[in-house]
Amino acid sequence: MDFLEWARSPWGQNVPIHIAWFLIWVAVIAGLLFFIVHATYLRYFAKPKEFAISGSPLIAARIPEHVPRHSLTARLFHWIMAVSMFTLLFTAFLPRVGIQFDWVTYHWIAGSVLTVSILFHIVHASFFMDFWSIWPDRIDVRDAWRRILRFFGKPAAPPPDKFAKYPLENKLYHGAIIAAGLSAIVTGVFMMFRVRTIFFPRNPYLLSDMTWGLMYVLHGLAGVGLIALIMVHVYFGLRPEKRAITKSMIFGWMSRDFYLEEHDPRRWPVEIPASSPASGDAEPEGVRDAG
Repeated sequence: MDFLEWARSPWGQNVPIHIAWFLIWVAVIAGLLFFIVHATYLRYFAKPKEFAISGSPLIAARIPEHVPRHSLTARLFHWIMAVSMFTLLFTAFLPRVGIQFDWVTYHWIAGSVLTVSILFHIVHASFFMDFWSIWPDRIDVRDAWRRILRFFGKPAAPPPDKFAKYPLENKLYHGAIIAAGLSAIVTGVFMMFRVRTIFFPRNPYLLSDMTWGLMYVLHGLAGVGLIALIMVHVYFGLRPEKRAITKSMIFGWMSRDFYLEEHDPRRWPVEIPASSPASGDAEPEGVRDAG
């Protein structure tokens, strides 16, 4: 079973032209198996979450009822990216499963929207957000080890701390999306030279046949990887215990109770409006006065 499709160039050279399309179904089945295994584990085997004690009643009393999580700009980026990503996947893979339509124009337009949105997000995250909040730190690594020890029945291992703004699994998922997404974007930009667009003249001879073939292979691998990754993302977004996070991507905030249950105010401080009645009190660790 060959994972690549091959063709012979005019010069008699065997070159890869794409991934084998059965990998689409491999990605879909892998996503479905993950759903089944994860849901079964949570239903029958998972233990209740246990965290180290963090914060104090004074901190909890000062947390607002609605804890800001995502700005309007961040939410708009997320949903624009989501629409463009789904458009890319549907236009790329539906023709391969028998649904025929003129997909090329829709595909490169969606790819252009995704590319621009990602470039905007890089600038926005670098200069207007806490850039490092989405990257793993030493506490994440330490707590991951603690969870592993406790999973294997070592109750003497200390419980992990509550999460920062983003748990480790979110950070690792973010890294996987970056790898697959940037691979698809970079190869897709080069592949736009092979079709007529509004950006630059068509030039199918820009690269050699072998380089073009490897470009298509990497683009296809990134695409099928994104199928599984997006399936997992949607699955977690719909799970009951994650709906507070999903709502925050719609409304921009999460409830105080969920914040205090899951997150450590020392690792994710909440900004308190300057007009808050308690803003004149001594500020405990993990709370910031805004303005």
